[in-house]
Amino acid sequence: MDYFGLDEDDRVIAETAAAFAEKRLAPYALEWDETHHFPTDVLREAAELGMAAIYCRDDVGGSGLRRIDAVRIFEQLATADPTVAAFLSIHNMCAWMVDSFGTEDQRKEWVPRLASMDAIASYCLTEPGAGSDASALRTKAVRSGDEYVLDGVKQFISGAGTSDVYVVMARTGSEGPKGISAFVVPKDTPGLTFGTDEVKMGWNAQPTRQVILEGARVPADALLGGAEGEGAGFGIAMKGLNGGRINIAACSLGGAQTAYDKTVAYLADRQAFGGSLLDEPTIRFTLADMATSLETSRSLLWRAATALDSDHPDRVELCAMAKRYVTDACFEVADQALQLHGGYGYLREYGLEKIVRDLRVHRILEGTNEIMRVVIGRSAASRARAS
Repeated sequence: MDYFGLDEDDRVIAETAAAFAEKRLAPYALEWDETHHFPTDVLREAAELGMAAIYCRDDVGGSGLRRIDAVRIFEQLATADPTVAAFLSIHNMCAWMVDSFGTEDQRKEWVPRLASMDAIASYCLTEPGAGSDASALRTKAVRSGDEYVLDGVKQFISGAGTSDVYVVMARTGSEGPKGISAFVVPKDTPGLTFGTDEVKMGWNAQPTRQVILEGARVPADALLGGAEGEGAGFGIAMKGLNGGRINIAACSLGGAQTAYDKTVAYLADRQAFGGSLLDEPTIRFTLADMATSLETSRSLLWRAATALDSDHPDRVELCAMAKRYVTDACFEVADQALQLHGGYGYLREYGLEKIVRDLRVHRILEGTNEIMRVVIGRSAASRARAS
């Protein structure tokens, strides 16, 4: 791990995450992937180290850290297992939404439980017919006295069926983004059920299921932000995704870094054509490109995280850039690492094929990379019109 530019506190945070990843994630990652085991006990151990509410305020149990700290933590965790790191990033996004937009009562009720992972959280935005166009969601929440009644289906929900609480985006008003609100829905809510566990290419150590709401009744105070929160859900979701995008990019970076490190070690030992493969000029050129991709990814990722911390005017664009570039570039690094291992890279025991499978979905979730280009292009067009 390169500590260039990090002070003592930064190093301690990164070292703590790296040590936890090496001891509690790396030895079991392949087994969890094979058995589809969701290691909630290990997630709660991470929570004991402050990794479940990283950038939530400390008055309700959060760690009170920065986004730049979070991306360093997720990178280190993902060097051992991108799947577990990615789920923890989703849980952190939910915790931050409650901490940032909830009422004081909601913050005091939920954030301490989320920080300890006594309550594990899932984020429910995507629907069968509303993926990239999130503002077109159809799940409804209708006010009925002191309750809201929710009806709809959420698709591709990480942790569904196991998580204890669900941050659900539902339509309380007219069509479009202004008609959407956010709700905190406990697992034991009557009318809340789950679909079958999806069979996926990767991310096997976390369940992915539909969240089905059929006349699910929640009290009015489940509306995130209280009465003033009605209609604010889309904005909450998009602000949450800014952080979610750089977190998932950090998970790609951690996985790709491990793939690169494995490859350098393998090539140093592998003998062919009368010498070490590491001495072949064409292979060194490939490694040079891979190393450059990792460093440029880290630089852009840290830049975006710093912009989000400082509320920089370009924070949305920079988070989209980081998500688009890092997840694309790091998937290519992982794929090239597998290629350089030859047939051994295709074998499960070497761990490369798992990294490739896990990183592939990062280019789709938290906004596809095509949508990231839309966000970036829109910003460029706005600047051109303003000049």
